Amino acid sequence: MTVRIYDTKAQALRDFTPVDPENVTMYVCGPTVQSGPHIGHVRAALSFDILRRWLSHRFGRVTFVRNVTDIDDKVLANATDAEPWWALAYRMELEFSRAYGAVGILPPTYEPRATASIPQMQEIIARLIEAGHAYAADPASDAAGDVYFDVRSWPSYGSLTRQSVDAMEAAGDADPRGKRAPQDFALWKGAKPGEPDSASWESPWGRGRPGWHIECSAMSRRYLGPEFDIHGGGLDLRFPHHENELAQSTAAGDPFARYWVHNGLVTVDGQKMSKSLGNFLLADDVLRRVDPLVVRYALGAAHYRSSLDLSDRAFAEAEAALGRIRSFQERALRMLRADADRAVMAAVPERFAAAMDDDLGVPQALAVVHETVREGNVALEAGDRDGVLRAFADVAVMTGLLGVDPLDPFWRGADAAPETGALDALLTRLLAQRADARREKDWATADRIRDAIAAAGVTLEDTPDGTVWSING
Repeated sequence: MTVRIYDTKAQALRDFTPVDPENVTMYVCGPTVQSGPHIGHVRAALSFDILRRWLSHRFGRVTFVRNVTDIDDKVLANATDAEPWWALAYRMELEFSRAYGAVGILPPTYEPRATASIPQMQEIIARLIEAGHAYAADPASDAAGDVYFDVRSWPSYGSLTRQSVDAMEAAGDADPRGKRAPQDFALWKGAKPGEPDSASWESPWGRGRPGWHIECSAMSRRYLGPEFDIHGGGLDLRFPHHENELAQSTAAGDPFARYWVHNGLVTVDGQKMSKSLGNFLLADDVLRRVDPLVVRYALGAAHYRSSLDLSDRAFAEAEAALGRIRSFQERALRMLRADADRAVMAAVPERFAAAMDDDLGVPQALAVVHETVREGNVALEAGDRDGVLRAFADVAVMTGLLGVDPLDPFWRGADAAPETGALDALLTRLLAQRADARREKDWATADRIRDAIAAAGVTLEDTPDGTVWSING
């Protein structure tokens, strides 16, 4: 078994060797909670959910940390007198959690908020100042209280994105009057007039709040240690966020992340999501009109590093693919009955595992799923019970690992059970009446019952084990 992952820093596929083979450690940049989640946020979280599930299968344990940036310029800008920044941040955090939960994204091992790690951020900043890689702004200037990272003091700055300092644009995250160079970025931001007192903390450099980048360096170190396995996030975070994280952490003496993993971005009908274009897909809007399982399948079916174009067609294709899986599973269950319980003992098919081991090749893994479904349907037509059981077991374990098993109770919802039970009782009675009519060779009555059931959108299938029903998709 060799898992390979594309390391963005190395720009190459690398064999994955965790620091501790019995505990893979992952840190993924979570949301800045100034507003609700869009579909790109959900795609990013889902990409790392699938990676986490696969690494859990391969290594047994994954410590997965995903942060919440609850203090930031954008959070403060969107706050109001009626809703302080901390209340806004918490409300938006809950919206993200709901969207993630709706598509079956597992909760992290821990989800720290930035505001809970202020002392750890200040400790790293102090180390950087002592090592000569950071400096405080002139106390007499308008930037008093600010602390900046000196990018030219760290020769490897730019190594993640392979840029030279001279080719970089100025960092726009703080008052440029306090900087030695335009590219220097803020580690600590001095409190400014008009900002709420609750949004600043005491520090050796005066009251203020952390810069964005130092937050993740502190939280990843606090919960995973100075060296951990995977640092993940969206491709748009490579620069400046991840570049700055890497620089400040390594300049402070930490080995930091061994592998950098980034997911591709989302476009809508071939165009980048943009509020100005009116194609900005909010997660809540999508989840209101599309089945969450279909959303999960559509967002996860493409390779995680590829750009994903979302459209009504993409959701329709995902729904059709899930329909093929569900149809086989339901037909197989009718044949197998109690024997289906043996499916939980199935091993992961080798071709599926090989695809997932190769940089999380979900498209190739799904191809194995659908090929197995086709084989299972052939076995059903041939009455090959053992072949059906093998296919059913394989499909169950593969879709379970991807989080897209249509038979998983998670996707049925609590409200569906009473309705399904009542419908089943009604149809069972009608089918019994039809069976009696057929035994009596009363074909007119049997056909009338069949036509009434079909008019209600229910399909009947006569099998050697009796007549079974399914709702038309």
